[in-house]
Amino acid sequence: MLRYQWEDAVRFWNSKKGEDRERVGTTSRQKQKFTHTARSKSFACVAKDEELSSGQKVGRLQLFDITHRKKDGSLMTTKAANIMQYMPSVNQAQADVQRLRDQMAQAQVSTVEHIAQLKEKATSREVEAKRKYDELQLQPQNMMKMFQQNQSQNPPS
Repeated sequence: MLRYQWEDAVRFWNSKKGEDRERVGTTSRQKQKFTHTARSKSFACVAKDEELSSGQKVGRLQLFDITHRKKDGSLMTTKAANIMQYMPSVNQAQADVQRLRDQMAQAQVSTVEHIAQLKEKATSREVEAKRKYDELQLQPQNMMKMFQQNQSQNPPS
């Protein structure tokens, strides 16, 4: 920072406008329910970094856990600890939802395979029915030929 920039900054923060802004910032920080350790990095970037290092997708609660711990691993506040106590049950619920999704996907695959088998059976039945129909269509013609041959061999007396 250049000297004139520093002097302008000091003048601003010592002015009435600077003091008002400081007061607004202080009251805003006091209203925050949680502090986090993500710094100026967006939560999306934190989640992406964590996914790259762990190889697994990061959910909201995992992101909360990552961004609300101190360097020593302890939670930032008691409020954060209260939220984290529900994490195992939420994780279990998420696992149950994933298990149900997997079951639904498996059922869908099974249903698609079953439909394909039914279509194949229907097609083979249709082919067989057409063959029998054609065969039945030929019977009267064959009978007519046999009758004509019999007539030509045994003329009427």
